[in-house]
Amino acid sequence: MGYGYNSPTTNARNPFSFVSLNGIREYLATADTNWNLDLSGRLRAGLALAQAGRELASADLAVARRDLRRAVALAFYDAQLTRRFVALEESSLEEAREFERLARARRDRGEASRADVLKASAQVAQFEQRTEQARLDARIANQVLASFWTSEVDRELPLVDALEAPVAPPDATISDPGETGIQGRPELRRLEALNRSYEAQQAIARSGLRPDASVVLRYGLDANQLRADQRGYAAFVTVNVPVFDWFRSRSGVREAEFRKRQLDQQRAMAERTFTLEYQSARVRVRSWHDRILLTRRELDAARENLRLVRLLYAAGEGPALDLVLSQVQIAQAGRSFYSAIAEYRRAIADFEVAAGQ
Repeated sequence: MGYGYNSPTTNARNPFSFVSLNGIREYLATADTNWNLDLSGRLRAGLALAQAGRELASADLAVARRDLRRAVALAFYDAQLTRRFVALEESSLEEAREFERLARARRDRGEASRADVLKASAQVAQFEQRTEQARLDARIANQVLASFWTSEVDRELPLVDALEAPVAPPDATISDPGETGIQGRPELRRLEALNRSYEAQQAIARSGLRPDASVVLRYGLDANQLRADQRGYAAFVTVNVPVFDWFRSRSGVREAEFRKRQLDQQRAMAERTFTLEYQSARVRVRSWHDRILLTRRELDAARENLRLVRLLYAAGEGPALDLVLSQVQIAQAGRSFYSAIAEYRRAIADFEVAAGQ
């Protein structure tokens, strides 16, 4: 709704000075509707481009969530493993101190030499250093894990001991390549969305070679008097035919075609890379599961060996060096066993990423 005033001419009061208006006073109260006839396809291509952008953002979000979930899982297993190392080193330190007390008692009774006491003292010092290092590693791993959701990173987190949970066999954890493969990876969805966006850009550039039209319908009052019988309607049709933009539009079409070709090559390379990651992840899962069984046998053998060597030394039949080596061996076997469990669970996390789960 509006009102316009047009000054009269200088030599007469009735004629108005501007011919573009309808009179000296013009009253305007109209309802307009504007329809774009998408003859060139520009509007449809713009909608397709917006949808492709939404799918592209969704794929990027899926990649970010997956990477964050994997990072948290790896930090969790690192925290679990370092805490288990602390427990192992503290147990070995207590064994070394018990060996030192036993060596001093035997020396006082004349059953052991001063060299046995020195070996025991050196063993205690070694395990004290290893224990302090393990505690430092556990504290840092706890801080890394806590940093994902809190600023109080130095507070110890209450964690469920996942390394003591039963280990599922690989057949119950990983699926057959023919059932899942790599098609669920969000990176491939991102490439598909990017391909659709290039197709939409190509359609937008091609629309510059075609004519476009619009229709305007107007109803209401546009007169010199504010009266109801002055109402009416009008229709306007506009057709735009491109003449000088053909070369620019053709260049845009070719650019989109080149991008699509490059994207096809990137997709082929990505599929080969993802297939390699998928198969490698499957192999690592099975390999680490087999290694868990081997390290378990090593740990059981080391524990039994330490028990026998301790009995022999207490009876005065075994050298002190055997007991020292047995304590180091059981600590190393425990580290290997729990490291294999942690690596097995990390391999499962990597397989889930490779399989697009």
